[in-house]
Amino acid sequence: MASRVMDYALQVSETLKNFRETKLSTVRPVREFFDYHRISVPRDTNEAIQRITYNTRHFSGNYSLVIILLAIYSLLSDPLLLIALFILVGGFAAINRFAPEPMQVGNHLVTQKSLYAILVVVVLVLLWFAQPFALIFWLVGSSALLILGHAAFIEPPVSSEYAGVESV
Repeated sequence: MASRVMDYALQVSETLKNFRETKLSTVRPVREFFDYHRISVPRDTNEAIQRITYNTRHFSGNYSLVIILLAIYSLLSDPLLLIALFILVGGFAAINRFAPEPMQVGNHLVTQKSLYAILVVVVLVLLWFAQPFALIFWLVGSSALLILGHAAFIEPPVSSEYAGVESV
């Protein structure tokens, strides 16, 4: 069990490293991301869609950071959810570390499996009151509103119109 946890931890660290190298390496400078000189209202829906298409690719690293920051904010603003997550992670770590073998408590034999079941029940009750699905819907909605709003109102640079044209 401990080796599976270590494998999973290594997998998570590799995924985070890969995310940092691919997405966060494309983060544009703050001046370019918040360039108020390029803000304008699109003339029509076609122009808005073209801007969104270009800007979501161009600022994908910045938008990833926006989503991460909103997720961190939402976790920190919901203490019950944060407590539930700490109990879940801490409970799994404690069970793996202190109860690898079955133990006798009174007339009952307590196994790792039964401890996990108790932990899951406790965390599910906490999650019921913490309402994580409301948080997920808030995160999706607020991210979409911010990202699509930014992408629609920022004009792409003139050089982007000629990016697909090859010189002869």
